[in-house]
Amino acid sequence: MTLYFLVKYLHMLGAIIILGTGTGIAFFMLMAHRSGEAAFIARTAGVVVIADMLFTLSAILLQPVTGGLLMWLSATTLAEHWLATSLGLYALTGLFWVPVIFMQIEMRDLARLADAKSQPLPPRYHRLFRRWFLCGIPGFGAVMAILWLMVAKPS
Repeated sequence: MTLYFLVKYLHMLGAIIILGTGTGIAFFMLMAHRSGEAAFIARTAGVVVIADMLFTLSAILLQPVTGGLLMWLSATTLAEHWLATSLGLYALTGLFWVPVIFMQIEMRDLARLADAKSQPLPPRYHRLFRRWFLCGIPGFGAVMAILWLMVAKPS
């Protein structure tokens, strides 16, 4: 096994973790939201925040490191259109992901408060959920495009 292969494996593993964790988080948050139950939403959002910090953040931090090493090991430069586009999409994804983290934390806290007071979820929760959902569309789209660019490497 070569160093290049090991780094490429770690890079692909990071991409899989980002996509897989993001997909799982989106699914569980959507299902919890659809229940309308503040306690269920609070528990789900609590786990989602932990998963995002543990898995997604770790993979997000790993990607530039392994990507930079792959560039160095393969003598690839930013002149490669697919790579420059991937990096732009990576930055775009971050612009949508960072606010989503804070939205998830606030939705969790609002659901916990509603549950503790035996009240319905407040309008703020529903506004945050809509924004959270809408941020996921370009965020997932960008990740899917990055994965295609990584594999296809179009000229």
